[in-house]
Amino acid sequence: MNEQHVKGAAGKVSGKIKEFAGRVTGNRKLETEGKVDQVKGAVHNAVGDAKDAGKKAIDSVKNASSRH
Repeated sequence: MNEQHVKGAAGKVSGKIKEFAGRVTGNRKLETEGKVDQVKGAVHNAVGDAKDAGKKAIDSVKNASSRH
């Protein structure tokens, strides 16, 4: 798990809390902010996944070249 995954998880959780609080209180702005935070969290997770995939690809190339 890298920094992007941590930011993603935090964004999703805080977003859900904001969305719920906005829904309960009738505050549409807060509810919308919560939804936006959740999307930002999902983007951070996607970036983290891409970084992990890139690192794995680089590592496999390094390992393949060291075998020859």
